Amino acid sequence: MFSSLLGMFSSDMAIDLGTANTLIYVNGRGIILNEPSVVALLEKGGRSRVVALGEEAKRMLGRTSGNLRAIRPMRDGVIADFEVAEEMIKHFIQKAHNRRSFVNPRVIICVPSGATPVERRAIQESALGAGARAAYLIEEPMAAAIGAKLPVTAPAGSMVVDIGGGTTEVAVLAMGKVAYSRSVRVGGDKMNEAIVAYIRRKHSLLVGEASAERIKEKIGSAATLDSGDEVTVQIRGRDLLDGVPKEIVVSQNDIAEALAEPVGQIVEAVRTTLESIPPELAADIVDTGLTLTGGGALLDNLDIVLNRKTKGLAVRVADDALTCVVLGTGKVLDDMETLSGVLSSGY
Repeated sequence: MFSSLLGMFSSDMAIDLGTANTLIYVNGRGIILNEPSVVALLEKGGRSRVVALGEEAKRMLGRTSGNLRAIRPMRDGVIADFEVAEEMIKHFIQKAHNRRSFVNPRVIICVPSGATPVERRAIQESALGAGARAAYLIEEPMAAAIGAKLPVTAPAGSMVVDIGGGTTEVAVLAMGKVAYSRSVRVGGDKMNEAIVAYIRRKHSLLVGEASAERIKEKIGSAATLDSGDEVTVQIRGRDLLDGVPKEIVVSQNDIAEALAEPVGQIVEAVRTTLESIPPELAADIVDTGLTLTGGGALLDNLDIVLNRKTKGLAVRVADDALTCVVLGTGKVLDDMETLSGVLSSGY
């Protein structure tokens, strides 16, 4: 009786602690928080104080000066600043609770498959320091596959490519385990940096990463198109030659050229995975194809490029690609008795 009451009030949480955004799923309520993983700090007298988090802090990125700075405590899918990350996690957990609960929650947090034991420990300790009574880990490709409704507990292999803000996770899963995984530190952030570098190199124009992200979302493409099919967009920045604001027009093929290197790294990770798995699993993937999840999965023509580079392997973009990881983690949270075996051993 007491344990059932405890479950009613615990508001257990699944957290996708991403480089770009943090999403929280609460048992019985679904996704109740989706905010940028950004913290604004005021530095004074050798100390830092948090003044804004999430959406409010993101608006400050690239616009702060003096003692005020906006940072991302997550880099490449793992914690880069332990103290700031703990403050961010604590804030998001408290915001998700909304004073509905008097019992600290159990928390499941996603980690990249390539995270080191030290990085895994930092994530768990941040969650415990933020008020969780227990913190479990699940590898991102497993969570993404569950969220994409792949049959991860079946004997036949399934393949998922999860492209987040900081990392791309490529994995083959079977019988509730990750049979093979590869994590490369390239994702949405590296794509934004590639666009900034390309525009600087080709047009002598300096744009911020926020502007690059908007360009990627509007006209980003993984492959060049016939000139009659491409679209263009106007962008503004600072002319590097004379230092004044300037506006130029870039095309979809320009952005495809800019993204050639990060897209190539994702393709190489997929090809390496296919070359590394046992023949039986490779035969399964021929039948089932591969599934793309994460924000990077929405890049135009990425599925076409992967299909071409894998000699015709079927490629599909998952429904709700942006939220697959947290939805999959939420499914584990809702059915811990059946799916607890997919959780990572932590450190």
